Amino acid sequence: MLLRGSLRLDRETIIVELLGDEEIKFPQKLKEERLKREMSQQQLGELHNINRQSISKWERGEGYPGIELLIQLSEIFDITIDELLKGDDHLKEQIIEDGKQLAYPKLKLFFDVLLVMGLLLVASKILILIGNKFLNLDITFFQGSILYATIPFITSIIGGIGSETLSKKYESE
Repeated sequence: MLLRGSLRLDRETIIVELLGDEEIKFPQKLKEERLKREMSQQQLGELHNINRQSISKWERGEGYPGIELLIQLSEIFDITIDELLKGDDHLKEQIIEDGKQLAYPKLKLFFDVLLVMGLLLVASKILILIGNKFLNLDITFFQGSILYATIPFITSIIGGIGSETLSKKYESE
């Protein structure tokens, strides 16, 4: 078998890449594609409005670009994202984690706002009841309506359950 390169230290493991036996990981693929197009790290960085040091870190495997930059890289190199990431399970997991961070906090924020709105509605309902009973106010805002009786509580319950469920799901993943 032909050796592709020499031994290299990858955190705690020594890896020998054998031609045809190992898939190329993202850092090697990035460097290979960049050199194939005779681009310097500086030139590639300028295309993405980032500095040369970021490209260097990616090629050393010390960091990874975000999904937006991966899409741009695949377009510049005229390869699919799958080809760019093939064999790099760590980066694939990182992209999945980044996707969760984008999706869950927005949904959790929605449920948090719903919970706060529900609690504010419950508090205002209590204040109206106290005002009517002890201060002889005559506030009849939706009184006697099924909506007036249930919406504040339902909103609080849905907001609380949704927020808690997403918090647990986000922590476990």
